[in-house]
Amino acid sequence: MAQYTRASGFVGLITLQNPPVNALSAVVRQAIVDTVKIALSDPKVKSVVICGQNGNFCGGADIKEFGGEMTGPPLIPMIHAIEAANKPMVAAIEGNALGGGLELALGCHYRIAHSKARLGLPEVTLGLLPAAGGSQRLPRLIGVPDALDLITTGRIVTAAEALRLGIVDQVTEHNTVDAAVKFALSVAGQPLDARRISTFPCPRPPDSDALFEEAMRKVRGSARGAMAPVACVQAVRAAATLPYERGMEREKELMATLFTSGQARALQYVFFAQRAVGRWSMPSGAGWDTSKPRPVNKAAVIGLGTMGRGITVALAQTGLSVVAIETQEKQLMEAKQAVTSMLERGAKRRGAAPALDRISYSRNIQAVADVDLVIEAVFEDMALKLEVFRQLSAFCKPGTLLCTNTSALDVDELARGTPNPELVVGMHFFAPAHVMKLLEVVYGKRSSPQAVATAMQLGKKMGKASVAVGNCRGFVGNRMLRLYVEQAFFLLEEGATPELVDGALEEFGFPMGVFRMSDLSGLDVGWRTRKAAGQAQPGEASGQSARIRNGSRYSPIGDLVCEQGRFGQKTGRGWYQYDKPGSRVARSDPWLHSFLEQYRARHGLVARSIDRQEVLERCLYALVNEGFRILEDGIAAGPEDIDVIYVFGYGWPGHRGGPMFYASTVGLPKVLERLEHYHQAHPDVPDLQPCGLLRRLVASGSPPVHRWREVIKKLHSQL
Repeated sequence: MAQYTRASGFVGLITLQNPPVNALSAVVRQAIVDTVKIALSDPKVKSVVICGQNGNFCGGADIKEFGGEMTGPPLIPMIHAIEAANKPMVAAIEGNALGGGLELALGCHYRIAHSKARLGLPEVTLGLLPAAGGSQRLPRLIGVPDALDLITTGRIVTAAEALRLGIVDQVTEHNTVDAAVKFALSVAGQPLDARRISTFPCPRPPDSDALFEEAMRKVRGSARGAMAPVACVQAVRAAATLPYERGMEREKELMATLFTSGQARALQYVFFAQRAVGRWSMPSGAGWDTSKPRPVNKAAVIGLGTMGRGITVALAQTGLSVVAIETQEKQLMEAKQAVTSMLERGAKRRGAAPALDRISYSRNIQAVADVDLVIEAVFEDMALKLEVFRQLSAFCKPGTLLCTNTSALDVDELARGTPNPELVVGMHFFAPAHVMKLLEVVYGKRSSPQAVATAMQLGKKMGKASVAVGNCRGFVGNRMLRLYVEQAFFLLEEGATPELVDGALEEFGFPMGVFRMSDLSGLDVGWRTRKAAGQAQPGEASGQSARIRNGSRYSPIGDLVCEQGRFGQKTGRGWYQYDKPGSRVARSDPWLHSFLEQYRARHGLVARSIDRQEVLERCLYALVNEGFRILEDGIAAGPEDIDVIYVFGYGWPGHRGGPMFYASTVGLPKVLERLEHYHQAHPDVPDLQPCGLLRRLVASGSPPVHRWREVIKKLHSQL
């Protein structure tokens, strides 16, 4: 609803009331229409201020309404009526003005924002475009280049940047509603024709055709098949080239195409999945339940390599005091310089002061004595981590949470090395840790609910998509990734090239294919992991027996490439060749192609023709099948957990909704049939054998993805 009152006697005050974000539901829209009519018809009211309850202006449309028939007053006529009002309409923006909320504000004649407000049109992230005039008003207000940037990316800006761009008229540090009421009184009675954005001519740069062509080229390259960014460019182009009324018609046409698309459904699924995983729960069989997190005011990071530096920055930007510990003097100095640089760059982007004073540095692990939580980020070696945890147990105050940033190691084994295993959880960050949105929070058999709740809450404060997962080798993300990469190796053995595999995966929507990503991160990273697991064995890789490990097919191709000193971009050679070490431009490498031919000849393998469809089915269905096993094992609570992990941590294209959602759109019977086909063709790859849960879901009639939890719960109750 929206509450109507009068402020200072002459200002009508309309307060949106729909917690938590004052979304523009049908009820709220009707209330806005009604209260605007009251305000405009009241002869004592000279101006009107629209604000939001509880320090939040408006988070936009009510996405829950998207799935059914829309009721209530349409948004566009409502905003047009506000803009056409004969009394000054002022938006008092606190908290968020996002999507339809910003479009509502753009319909007002003036906008006053609090310094901590955030504004943006993030519809593109839901597979849509701002279709209540946002794509037509914003370019008229701030110009085409800046509007293209905000609308095609969904980027959210601070009040300071909004003022610089011209989105808002004033920024205040004080009570925003009071400031807006005072401002509204000052402009009462002034002409409003020059304040109605829809009447503005859209400033068109002289090279606008080239500008739009470059914008389209850019979004097509980054969107990788996503429709919404392309439609956003087309809508802004309509604003620049058509009268407002015709631009609105074009906006409506484009929105109609997007609204019913599978891509929009997938992205909206991801939106709700991200919120679902935040409402985590633990296995009821262990007697666990959700628990209130304990407060964390001061944290420590142990180990200041690449990951430790990023974690330090993420914690400091959250507002915590951080003790950053590195025992090696040279690395400590390098880390301090790197962290300072990252904080300064981040602060400049946000228009804020860098959080440099929140971090203290030390070479002595005893500096953890007064912290509430420690995140260990040393090298991925169990013996080293156990020694660090032994020292932490000796120096930390009672009750300090001990978190490990491991990507695959056994959290339970680390916990057993401490006197209080209930305080140990995994916090698996993704590089760069201050940028990547995903955080896997790994609970062990003895992790307390409060410890997990605290890690989840800390992740949320850092702006992460935090997912609680069980403890196993590789947890969720890396456990599934192993099968995906393994199939890519097998495809090379059978006749594919890195270019074919990567091309198919990038066309699907991944920002990088398996081999380009491996070159970027370093081939030696996976090689070390395989050697630690006892798979890659020096001197045996060239032998026939090297292709079998523990009774299953194993491809030593990656090990052989590493034995040649080819570690990817950093050495200038990997699966591709580069003009120089560190270059990012991957070029086809004749040496690698010759190497593959020699490898196949040595092992008696006959290369065959492999098409892109097989690449996708082998890599993606193997990944999906392992996802079903993870659900069957109870490592992830539901398909949403897996999908959030892959969209936010592994580059899975959001417009395809995550691997488990994608499987449901392909059709579970088809996934099952193709896995059976490939398992029959490759009986030495047991991981291709369809998971029992997949078979069960197909036998149950292939229920939609949101009903899989029912089947999983029933399955677990029978075990």
